[in-house]
This record gives sequence, C-alpha cells and structure tokens, in this order.
Amino acid sequence: MTNKELQALKERYVAAGAASPNEQFADHATNAELWDADGKRMIDFAGGIGVLNIGHRHPKVVEAVKGQLDKLMHTCQTVMPYEGYVRLAEKLSGIAPVRGHAKVMLANSGAEALENAVKIARAATGRSNVICFDGGYHGRTLYTMAMNGKAAPYQTDFGPMPGTVFRAPYPVPYHGVSEDEALRGLKMTMKADSPGKDTAAIIIEPVLGEGGFYSAPPSFLKAIREICDEHGILMIVDEVQSGFGRTGKMFAIEHSGVEPDMMTMAKSMADGMPISAIVGTDKHMDASGPNSLGGTYTGSPSACAAALAVLEVFEEDDILGKSQRLGDTLRKRFDQWQEQFPHVDNVRNLGPMAAIELVTDKTSKEPRADFAGAVTKKCKENGLILLSCGMYGNTIRFLMPVTIEDNILGEGLGIVEQALKEIG
Repeated sequence: MTNKELQALKERYVAAGAASPNEQFADHATNAELWDADGKRMIDFAGGIGVLNIGHRHPKVVEAVKGQLDKLMHTCQTVMPYEGYVRLAEKLSGIAPVRGHAKVMLANSGAEALENAVKIARAATGRSNVICFDGGYHGRTLYTMAMNGKAAPYQTDFGPMPGTVFRAPYPVPYHGVSEDEALRGLKMTMKADSPGKDTAAIIIEPVLGEGGFYSAPPSFLKAIREICDEHGILMIVDEVQSGFGRTGKMFAIEHSGVEPDMMTMAKSMADGMPISAIVGTDKHMDASGPNSLGGTYTGSPSACAAALAVLEVFEEDDILGKSQRLGDTLRKRFDQWQEQFPHVDNVRNLGPMAAIELVTDKTSKEPRADFAGAVTKKCKENGLILLSCGMYGNTIRFLMPVTIEDNILGEGLGIVEQALKEIG
C-alpha cells in the first residue's frame, strides 16, 4: 500500500491521540537508513526515540529472534519459566552498577519498569512518596505521567494525577538553575512536601531525555546518593533512554561513579523488541511478596533472545568505543555550528547523547521552538528523520545508531547544516 492509502486508514481507524502526524509509513530499514511505503529513502537520526543504538535490524539480533521463534514464543514466565529470562537476568545483574548483588525483573516498556520500580521501593521501605525532577520523563501510564516533570502533552485531558509524587529542580545552568540551586530545591521539597521518613525513592535521569539532553553533574548525583543514605531513601536511576551505550558507557550513571539502589532500562536493550528491566540490590528486589511482580508478556522469549544478542554485539563489535568516537565527531561539528550560526547555542553531549539549542540570540538565550520545528520539518523534506525536545521545545537531539556508517552520518549532518542555514 502507498503512504496515501495507509494515511486514509490511519485517519479512519487509529485513535487521534495515538496517531502519528507523520504521513510517511515505514516499509523496511537497515542500520541508519529507512524506506517508506512509496520507496523514499530516509536517514534515521531518531532511532525510534533512542531504541536502535546498534541500528535497524542488526543481523545478529534478527538471527537470534528467528531462532527463538522456531523454539518457543510464549508461556508466561510466571507459569513456565524459560532459559532466556534467567540468562538475561544473570547478564544484567553483572553489568548494572547497582549496590551489592543485583537481582532483576523484566517488563515490557520503560513506563512499566518505572511503575514496578516504585512498587518495589514502597515494599522495601514501607513508605509511599517519591521525588522526581523538573524536565524528567518516565512514561505515559497514570503514575509515570504524574512523575513526569513536564505536563503537556502527557497529562493533557487525563484529569487528576495520582498523589505522593513530588518534584525538585534539575540542574540546568543555561536556563538559570545552578547545581547549588537544584540541591537547595531538593532539600526544600523534603522539608515542605516529602520528608525523608515518608520518601521511598528519589528517581532521576542522569541525562534528561525528553527534557532536553541535559546531564546531571557527577557531584549532583553524588549529593543525591548521600541524601538517600542519610534518610534511608532508595536512589533509582532511570536509564531508559541513556542506557546501552548512548553516552559512551553502557549506562550514563557510570560517568559519575555513583551506585544507585535500583535502575530502570529499556529502549536499546533489545534493538527494537519490546522489553525493559528493573535491576536492583537483592534485598530491595526481594522485598515484595510472592507473585507480586510480573505480567503476561514480561520478558517474552523472543525479546530476551534479542537482548542477549545485543549484549553479544556490544562485546564483539566495540560498540562503546564506537559510541565514544561518534560523540567526539558530533561535538566537533556542533562546535562549528555554534560558531557559525547566531541561533545555535549551548551545544552539548555526553558521548553521542548530543543536542543543540536554538535561540533568538546568544545574549538573550530566548528559546525558539519555532526554529526547532522549522529545522526538523526541513530535514524531513530532505530525507532525514530528526527530533526536537526540551522543556521549551527548542532543543534538537541526536539519536542516530551508534553503528551508523561514516558516509551516512556525514550526509545526515549536511542536511541538518543546510536546514540551519535556511532558518538563519
């Protein structure tokens, strides 16, 4: 079917709130390239929103999933467990930098991982409250919507949010929130809204995802660790977008040396197959009662096979080395853009988790979401998938596969550069 025919079906049968505004429909893809239903080629700098760190349809992952489908598709692991689940749990326990011996629960999505992390924290501490941060994004289920640090579009039209969620500032000096101010705000939240004795967990993205690709300084993360230790609060790190090589290390928290009590992960964990994980210190993970955690499809055999294959690819293909080199390449190009274009400012990266800010000028730093919209639109017209994000909608984020070929990367960056020239 053509894009036009598929668009007509979408408009008739897909709920408006779930329908993409994009009128192109993906047909097939490989690594960092995608072709739509009409045969138009697109370079992919979005990676399914950070899901494809090792590219579309990595051959080793495809082979692993096909092999699993020949053996077993589903039993529900709480009814009849299978090898992939426990092998993946063993692997994740070994690589996740949490305190002590780690245990694992597998789920289907990032939001589901966060929901279960909160359940586990409540069971482990006997407390109800959680503290999250401005600009944070944790999902679209009801409780994770309450945890998000940005209301629109996630909370729009859905009525009152669940209680027991409180918020603190995230350090973004460019927008006037210093690290000291963020720490002061966190301590004030604990005085005014959620005292330590009532707080089960402090939940933070070490690099904001939807909130704009801002990194928390290692000293800030260390201060949170100390606050959690002082009050018996669990520190939960949300690595759904920043994990699996996106920042040059397997997990972004490793840049700080901080060991959280629990981590959530998903997205690039299985190169496109739906799976997520909660990994935490064993005594916390074991705190809830029998059959208290799970779900019909959690940790499905095919998704586990994909995730195990992804971990093999990381070991065999030097993905973390490629990630670091990609980050260096992006930063050099971004520095040139910041020097060349009056509306490009605050270029930043932690590995290839990289972004630029579009502003009226570098003195006022006034965010220009319309510039960001114009750039992504122009790039799409010229064959590049690119995403904006941020509290002000003026950040352009880069989530191309770490495995992108040099010539495809150069072509895509050239498309972005041309778009920046045209909005100048």
